[in-house]
Amino acid sequence: MNIVGVKKLKTVVDKAIADVEITDVHTHLYASCFGDMLLWGVDELLTYHYLVAEVFRWVDIPYQQFWEMSKREQADLIWKVLFLENSPYSEACRGVLTVLNGLGLDVGSRDLSAYRRYFSEKTMEEYMDQVFELSRVKEVVMTNDPFDDNERKVWLESYKADPRFIAALRIDPLLNTWDQVWMKLKDWGYHVEEDLNGTTLEEIRRFLREWADRMQAVYMAVSLPPTFAFPENSSRAVIIEECVLPVCREFNIPLAMMIGAKKRVNPGLELAGDSLGKSSIETVEYMCANYPYNKFMVTMLSRENQHELSVVARKFRNLMIFGCWWFLNNPSLIDEMTRMRFELLGVSVIPQHSDARVLDQLIYKWAHSRRIIADVLFDKYKDLLEIGWKLEENEIRRDIEKLFSQNFWDFVKKKL
Repeated sequence: MNIVGVKKLKTVVDKAIADVEITDVHTHLYASCFGDMLLWGVDELLTYHYLVAEVFRWVDIPYQQFWEMSKREQADLIWKVLFLENSPYSEACRGVLTVLNGLGLDVGSRDLSAYRRYFSEKTMEEYMDQVFELSRVKEVVMTNDPFDDNERKVWLESYKADPRFIAALRIDPLLNTWDQVWMKLKDWGYHVEEDLNGTTLEEIRRFLREWADRMQAVYMAVSLPPTFAFPENSSRAVIIEECVLPVCREFNIPLAMMIGAKKRVNPGLELAGDSLGKSSIETVEYMCANYPYNKFMVTMLSRENQHELSVVARKFRNLMIFGCWWFLNNPSLIDEMTRMRFELLGVSVIPQHSDARVLDQLIYKWAHSRRIIADVLFDKYKDLLEIGWKLEENEIRRDIEKLFSQNFWDFVKKKL
């Protein structure tokens, strides 16, 4: 037995965290066969919607003027305002610098032209390999929307599997805008009407089965507003109950619900204009209790929901909470949430996902999160050692493998 003492504990934990290969359970990345839908490079990093929202704290120009700029012009403005005229210590700005530093570039030079030259000499494929190697991410789960015309075309005509990119069937339009998308289903050959009659519901189930099978989706996913309630008298609730949950059970895949997003509170900012709100934990409780043979993955956007969500996860084996989503992906909040989850749930959580929209973000989001999770784990293991518990190095590595990968796969494959 290789017993770990307090003096060596930090070294052992840090090494195990650095070595572990990650399954990133929720991203907005794409395999190379999707072409330009995969975003990468310094200009994409700088024009990420987190930084767009931040730059408008400083610049006094009409929103439309910004959107009429080229991507390069937008990046120039953001670099000038957020990195040169102000110290870039916000998490979004720091993330850009972590990426550049991780690639071996001199962030102290502040030379945006040099950074652009570096990326111009890369192909997408070789850069993708480099990012996966640097981030030690072995696989990512994509967000795959069959209602997106560009993405749908790839799936139907030119999709090529890459084992590093795993599909998740995104169903936001189906649940949140049925009054708009039912005509699309009809145009695609499904015998549906806006009225959710028996034939329409069976055709929605057929649509979900076909796309879950085509994608080999590991879960279905939907982003929901703070007002989301279930049950309720709405098309969304009917489709969830009559179509989504039965097909998820049939395929033995979870429904991943990301709850709390308020869309376009400032429409002028476009994607950067979304916000958040506190949601009802009673909805999650109801679904877990009344559908015990369905599996649910849940993350919530409001900090105020996190304690309730962790407590509910103690009560239901068909619930897996995951990640520090979106506005919660900040070091102080990741630390707070991770400590609380470990204290309430032990090893039985998925502490983080990247939510990356730009390939490069795998480097910084996981570098930052690894460090925080390592610090929390050190404190928790130290607590055990101080009361006389003996820890072996292989047990620490076992726990870390579960947290960063195995818990997800065990839950996805679990039979209830």
